[in-house]
Amino acid sequence: MSDIQVRCADEIISCPYGVMADTLLERLGIGEKAIALRVNNEIRPLKTRLAVNSTLEPVPLQSPEGAMIYRRSLAFLLAVAARTLFPGNSLYVGHSLGNSYYYTFNSENPLNKQEIAALQKEMEAIVREDLPITFKYLAYEEALEVFTQNRQTDTVLLLEQRSTSRIKVNECKGFLDIYVEPLLPRTGLLSAFELMPYQEGFLLRFPAIGKGTEIGPFEDEPKIFGVYNEYKKWGRTVGVRVVGDLNALVTNRTINNYIRIAETHQSRKMAEIAEEVFRRRDSVKTVMLAGPSSSGKTTSAKRLSIELMVLGIKPVSIGLDDYFLGKERTPRDEKGEPNYECLEALDIPLLNEHLQALYRGEEIRLPDYDFKTGSRREGGGKTIHLDERTVLIVEGIHALNEALTPGIARNTRFKLYVSALTQLNLDDHNRIPTSDNRLLRRMVRDYQFRAKDAAGTIKMWPSVQAGERKHIFPFQNTADAAFNSALDYELSVLKYYADPILRAVKPGQREYAEASRLLSFLENFAPIPPQYVPGTSILREFIGGSEFKY
Repeated sequence: MSDIQVRCADEIISCPYGVMADTLLERLGIGEKAIALRVNNEIRPLKTRLAVNSTLEPVPLQSPEGAMIYRRSLAFLLAVAARTLFPGNSLYVGHSLGNSYYYTFNSENPLNKQEIAALQKEMEAIVREDLPITFKYLAYEEALEVFTQNRQTDTVLLLEQRSTSRIKVNECKGFLDIYVEPLLPRTGLLSAFELMPYQEGFLLRFPAIGKGTEIGPFEDEPKIFGVYNEYKKWGRTVGVRVVGDLNALVTNRTINNYIRIAETHQSRKMAEIAEEVFRRRDSVKTVMLAGPSSSGKTTSAKRLSIELMVLGIKPVSIGLDDYFLGKERTPRDEKGEPNYECLEALDIPLLNEHLQALYRGEEIRLPDYDFKTGSRREGGGKTIHLDERTVLIVEGIHALNEALTPGIARNTRFKLYVSALTQLNLDDHNRIPTSDNRLLRRMVRDYQFRAKDAAGTIKMWPSVQAGERKHIFPFQNTADAAFNSALDYELSVLKYYADPILRAVKPGQREYAEASRLLSFLENFAPIPPQYVPGTSILREFIGGSEFKY
């Protein structure tokens, strides 16, 4: 068969058809730091055979893609070790907690410290063996049989959505798991990890993005864990823990009833927060509401307003965006562009002056920021004042930061953190990152209402995440309450919108790797028609058709 042309590190090499990609990196002397490959803008395992002309680029551990591959490989290593030590006990991955994943077993008795230590030693032994982590294809019926025999019932349920004749799987030490994304080629590369007992289970700890193999000190997030854990228990109660459970409801045509249950549950949680604000009404004058991108902050603020009005409180909303200094006075980022995400982009003295005036019972006129001109119109906004039945709702990414309101007493502020903390997993070993949920929300909203294609959203997403890690996540546990805006059925609805716009991203674009990853991820979901989504749902903020005005 004819040779193929491979471009790598500014060299073009003529290679035989089917050449193993990692051997080319070794020939060029750049394979040592690579943990995966970008092949024609698609992330692939190192042991990939090349069948067409290709452009190769190594994926280093230090990159965001490399960090996620390392974490997924660690999770696979843990599953291998758990099957060896506890063959009759199923391992369940939970949610993320900082730079770690939370795990439990299905046994009524959680692992003790000695058993967790033994599990870590087994993982370390497998690392020392430096065993290959391979991938292969099984016939569909064979895959069903293998996963059934191994009691991986959640994976069997997931395969009900698949219609391909062959199923890709990863394998190590005789253990098989469904292939979701690329893994490292050998266990010997997975030396940086730590198991730590936590609550009813344990944490699999790993390095932060950009920190290589360095595991930092543990920083507990009890408030976020509490929200996750409560939501997980609710998922088990209603019988929707994994994607296969959700797909079964679609297939059985009972999804509409589940949507009502999910929406009602979320409404009840917001009502509980409003009741807490009401209980503190003698001191609380302001609700400070913050959360990461596409967490549904705007709709959450509106739904909180309704719940407060039910209790006899009159809410008045303020957006921190209107307190931007203006393009000329805004600090610049490393590219010389206005940095609207930093705290210094806001007119903090003016905000505090306004809040103090409102607390004194005075009337103020809010500023109005025009993003088209990059300037603020003083007194261009609405006129507001507070009375004994009024509560301010201040929404913005810095709302939880104490440096935003140095002139306002802490007991007068109720801090509310909003984020989309999905409890749903693909199966027992493969979790759904909450950032994927928010990215798909953002992508659909950008396309629907901001004339931005999927590639544009994907391109800017790393900078959005960097801003969240700096300006939002450090303050999330200072909140008085946390509201989970995720709806377990929403990814099936977002698939309806995201699939066609993701397919518009072509292999020649840098963003193709992320687009193809998300497309592969969404294949696991049975679609849900958008007309099933209630008009007051937070999801309507992203897909349109909301009964709220924005």
